[in-house]
Amino acid sequence: MIILLRKRTLLLSGIFCCFFAALATVFWKGTVVPAFSVREEFPPVTVVIDPGHGGEDGGAVSSGGVAESQINLAVSLRLNDLLRFAGRRTVLTRVEDVTICDPGLETMRQRKSSDLKNRVRLVEETENAWLLSIHQNSLPSSPVTHGAQVFWNRQEGAEVLAEAVQTALNGGINAGNEKHPRQIPDSIYLMKQITVPGILVECGFLSNSAETESLQEPTYQLRLAAAVAAGVLSAGSLENT
Repeated sequence: MIILLRKRTLLLSGIFCCFFAALATVFWKGTVVPAFSVREEFPPVTVVIDPGHGGEDGGAVSSGGVAESQINLAVSLRLNDLLRFAGRRTVLTRVEDVTICDPGLETMRQRKSSDLKNRVRLVEETENAWLLSIHQNSLPSSPVTHGAQVFWNRQEGAEVLAEAVQTALNGGINAGNEKHPRQIPDSIYLMKQITVPGILVECGFLSNSAETESLQEPTYQLRLAAAVAAGVLSAGSLENT
């Protein structure tokens, strides 16, 4: 029992160290509202965390057969824990590796369409929401391409959120390979249909074998989640200044 408690303590300590290191990376250049201060938002922002794909829709797949859906979920669950620890309200679109579709649908196309519509409905029914959709990228034509990049929708506030999260990712994940946030194409159904600020975080490239290995490691998933959480908190502090 003592050994188990020590292991749990070490794990929690590691999580908090990664989280606060990511916060420091974002905040060191200026004065911001402390993440744990009493916020004056009314109503408070609820961060909707969306692990992309799920179930039979695995999303992008590496050359070795690693599907993005389970990595998306692992990063999202860690992100949810960190944001809740920091006092943010959160909602997850899924907590298991499943498709969020209505029952009784026969074809994959029908189920995928229903899945996306249900995600939109959940976001739209959440008061004062921000959407963070977590995904993995793939570019088989350039297997050396790697790194995390953020895309933002056309809703007010999304670009600021994307810039804050990208800054945190550049500091904590992309050192020497810094990227810039970009506006998301209108072809992305979820981001086009919602009426709240939304960003899509491409955490890495499954077409890069070394990055694929990293993306499957819990410690690296935690680093990604900590960086995204730090960016969200940074953007939240800007709202209150």
